[in-house]
This record gives sequence, structure tokens and C-alpha cells, in this order.
Amino acid sequence: MRKNYSMKFSIKDEKIRKIDWRKYIVYFAFVLVFIFFSILLRNSGFLRIKNIMNITRQTAMISVMAVGMTFVIATGQIDLSVGSIASLTALVTALTVNATNSLFISFIAGLVIGLVIGTASGLLITRLSIPSFLVTLGMLSIVKGLSMTITNTAAVPILNERFNFLFGTGTVFGIPILFIWTIFIAALGFYAMSYTPYGKQVLATGGNELAAKYTGVNTSMIKLMVMCVSGMTASLAGILYSGRMQAGRYTFGEGDELSVIAAVIIGGTSMAGGTGSVIGAIMGSLLVGVINNGLIIAGLSVSGQMIIRGMIIIMAVAIGNKSK
Repeated sequence: MRKNYSMKFSIKDEKIRKIDWRKYIVYFAFVLVFIFFSILLRNSGFLRIKNIMNITRQTAMISVMAVGMTFVIATGQIDLSVGSIASLTALVTALTVNATNSLFISFIAGLVIGLVIGTASGLLITRLSIPSFLVTLGMLSIVKGLSMTITNTAAVPILNERFNFLFGTGTVFGIPILFIWTIFIAALGFYAMSYTPYGKQVLATGGNELAAKYTGVNTSMIKLMVMCVSGMTASLAGILYSGRMQAGRYTFGEGDELSVIAAVIIGGTSMAGGTGSVIGAIMGSLLVGVINNGLIIAGLSVSGQMIIRGMIIIMAVAIGNKSK
């Protein structure tokens, strides 16, 4: 009898050890950070519905880009150009909506920016075998320069109220339209990653590219496609930036690539490729947003916010890697 009990416990322990806790660390971290700020800032309005909704607005653009970045990192690649793509898209969208007064044309024009840049990056990676880090680092500089040149660093205000409502300032039954966009893109990304051949091929390419090739996966096409997806989600983020701020400006998205990558890694996607969690990336983005919001309400200086935010991100990633 004792032997049977010991066998049952050993099997249970083995199952527990096999659980990849790295996939869930972001959820634990989110709950702990949220509880910490709720207690620390209980008299400062942190838990007010208005502030919670504000967090979802602030993180929407990072969340949208994180969905595309999840596919990129899952293939073992990286995209440093997303922030600059968002800024260029915001400017082009603002100019287009002012010139045509058409939401559809301006929306398509914005997405085309990301598609073109993503395609260019993907071709350089796959055709010339240049590492994605170097390609997208160079693309970041090129696109940033274009953003500064296109309007001579001047902001472009958007006066179309329908555009601003649909892509930024609107609410539906009290829910920010930006959060609705986040849920929509997250749902598409989750379905594509979990239930389509494309998602399986992305993970196979990142897990073992050579083995994936032998099973018939066109790994070069997969890399090209993930760069295009990343570019288009960055463009959508740029459109949302322009709607929320009711203008296009070259500074939008500046430095966002670091927050996006952090959100994806904290969410459980391995930098080595082969794994990918869209929902985890969204939670990672919300975690970063809660940290930013809490530190601002706490009254910390910008330098202090950067130090603490960086420490928390490193701790979360380190714990995730240790539990892998």
C-alpha cells in the first residue's frame, strides 16, 4: 500500500516538474504587481475604473505590435523597426485622411507602409542571408529618417472626428475603442498561432529550421511572412497612435521596439524561437503598462521609473528562463 502511494506521489511530482512554468510566469507577475500597486496607491486612484481604462489605452499600441512580434521571435528572428514604422504610418495616415477625408483609403495606405517595409526586410533576410537584427536596425534608421523628412519634423493634425473616434478616442459601452482593437488583433493572432498550418510552421521554423525544411516547410517564405505581419501590426499601431493623439508625428512609437520585445519575452516566447504565446505577449504588455502607470502615480522621476521598470523586466525574464 505504501509503495502504491509513493508511486502515485512520484508520478504526480514528475507531472508537476514537466509543467513549463515559464508560460505562466507573466500571469503571476501581473497579479503580484497589480496587488502591490493596489496596496501602495490605494488612496491615489490607481484602482479607479477610469485609470484602469487608461492603462488599456496606453498599452494598446504596444499590445498590437507585440502580437506581430510574437510570430517574428517564434521563428528565431527579431524586428527592431516596429517603432519607426508606427511613426511613419501615423504621418502618412494623417496626410492621407486630410487629403481624401476617407477612412478606408487612409487605413489601407497606412497598412501598405508596414507591408512594404516588412517585405523589404524579409527579402533582405531571406535572399541575402543578412541577420534580422542588422536588417531591422538599419531599417529603423532609414524609416526614422523618412518620418523626419516627410513633414520636416512638423506634426500633422487630424481633424476628421470619425477617424479619431474609430482609431483612438472612441468608447463602446464604456470600453475604449483602442482596447477593442487590441482584443480583435489578439484573437486573430491567437487563432493563427494555435489553429492554422501557418502557426505550426512558424513554430517549426523557430524550433529547428533544418528539420522543418526536411518536412516540407518553406522556411524562407515563413520568415518573409512574419516580417510582413510584424510590419502591418506596427502600421496598425501607428494608425491607432494617430487616432489617439489626433495627429501624426515622427516621435510616435519612439523606443517602442524595446517595450514590445520585453512584452513578448515576458509573455513566454523564447528568444531562441520554437515557442510563441500571443496571449502571454498581451499580458506582458499589460504588465509593462501597469508598472508604468503605477510608477507615474507614485510620483517617481522619469529616471527612477526607467530604473525600476528595467529591474522588474529583467527579474521577470530571469525567473521565466530559470523555470524553463
